Amino acid sequence: MSASSDLLRIALAQLNPTVGDVSGNLAKARAARADAARLGADAVMFPELFLAGYPPEDLVLKPAFLDACRDACEELAQETGDGGPAVLIGLPWAENDAVYNAYAVLDGGVVSAVRFKVDLPNYGVFDEKRVFAAGPLPGPASLRGVRVGLPICEDIWGEDVVECITDTGGEILLVPNGSPYARDKMDVRFNIAAARIAESGLPLIYLNQVCGQDELVFDGASFVLNGDGSLALQMPAFEEAISLVTFERTAVGWRCQPGEKAILDEGDQADYAACVFGLRDYVRKNGFPGVVLGLSGGIDSAICAAMAVDALGPERVHCVMLPYRYTSGESLADASACAKALGIRYDILPIADAVEGLTGVLQPLFAGHNADITEENLQSRARGTLLMSISNKFGAMVVTTGNKSEMSVGYATLYGDMNGGFNPIKDLYKTQVYRLSALRNRWKPAGALGPDGVVIPENIITKAPTAELRDNQTDQDSLPPYDVLDDILIGLVEEELRVAEIVARGHDLATVKKVERLLYLAEYKRRQAPPGVKVTARNFGRDRRYPITNRFRDSGATGPQQRSSIVVTTSASQADI
Repeated sequence: MSASSDLLRIALAQLNPTVGDVSGNLAKARAARADAARLGADAVMFPELFLAGYPPEDLVLKPAFLDACRDACEELAQETGDGGPAVLIGLPWAENDAVYNAYAVLDGGVVSAVRFKVDLPNYGVFDEKRVFAAGPLPGPASLRGVRVGLPICEDIWGEDVVECITDTGGEILLVPNGSPYARDKMDVRFNIAAARIAESGLPLIYLNQVCGQDELVFDGASFVLNGDGSLALQMPAFEEAISLVTFERTAVGWRCQPGEKAILDEGDQADYAACVFGLRDYVRKNGFPGVVLGLSGGIDSAICAAMAVDALGPERVHCVMLPYRYTSGESLADASACAKALGIRYDILPIADAVEGLTGVLQPLFAGHNADITEENLQSRARGTLLMSISNKFGAMVVTTGNKSEMSVGYATLYGDMNGGFNPIKDLYKTQVYRLSALRNRWKPAGALGPDGVVIPENIITKAPTAELRDNQTDQDSLPPYDVLDDILIGLVEEELRVAEIVARGHDLATVKKVERLLYLAEYKRRQAPPGVKVTARNFGRDRRYPITNRFRDSGATGPQQRSSIVVTTSASQADI
């Protein structure tokens, strides 16, 4: 099969690879190529590093892994000798004692071209300079007689790579991506792509993978823009799809014929869908038969239960109420109602014997000391131990249910409610949890396996939040109201503002400094927390990396206290020397 002189048909394979499953990813590529052949495609295009899965991290340092990826690529290349569609696919490529993030063109039974990623991202969740060498500026490659540019993901975030492709005769930009989801990320992608199109005048395919990989969720949402910036195709988010696009040569260059234009969820809807998708892929790819979680009657465990059901279906979700003397009748009723609405298995395991047994063992050492947070934590640790025991016995993964607000200030118990394998709301602030809970009662994402309608009882959303570790306890006994706390945390975590700048937004100085102190002190807990879905620009772990041992505290000064009179020279003034 070959393109006519005026048409080029490309099947865009927005698929879900698994990191390290080279044979499985190769099988997906073969199946997609067969689909592309049935669609009459001249070529099938895959996302960045598809054969390896993205991001492969330090797997790239293993020669055996590189060999497996190269063998898969060459097998697939040989198969293109059948006259069917060409293949454009990504893999790590070892050459001349260096390893590159590569994109290969397979056609006519051979690897006809290979291009290397030039701009290696090394910020936020990305660490590519650790394992890859930067490639040279690339010219276009020939694909069925068309000169296509193959900039890889970050290569279009600057001008140089596309400029080189354009100056050396490129006609269409084919951009494979491993771009993770974050709120409002689509606007960023469109703006970057539009900038490169405005500079080059070339149409652009932006093909993104769709998968969950540990904390990261890749949302797909691939698109095609014409040389005038108009949208020719929009693929869906959070689902695998193969779309055929047809490019036609015109008097002013290549133009993509109009295709599907999927409607994408935005804002809170996209965040919820990302949490569900990330949990689903983590459970599926790590081979768990289902999940188990403690259902307390509070909002965090309720939304986690709803997300678990939406991700896996009710038959794979097991909820357990673990009451103690401080558990209210209201909480028991709310947890039961939530489980019933979701249609899940629900058991009640009182923890009095476990807590009092632990208290009895410790009594000789604790004699003469008043009860305090230590005894409160025993309740949480008893619950965590029981949930982990259920997991060990039956194989279901424990879902952890702490939100970002709590994890920020250490309002969580190590080896207690922090026990578990994965946390779908780890990157959601408490106020977001409330919004998303109300949202889920009137909407659910495409592909969700849970029931329609109200699944989180209204009383769970409206009542005062409490850990119920002592009589009449509420979260606000020790924390500011969550709307206040979250705004302070957004300033400290997401925006890295000075304390004075946060105070200027209307917050009390003592409160801001208290939250800052709690944020730093809780770093050791966050280092031991399970992974969870990233939805914000700065999640704990991959994005925000702070030392555990850390005595810095913001003084609250309004600006830098510079002693400019003693600064002899700076790098900016080196030319004067």
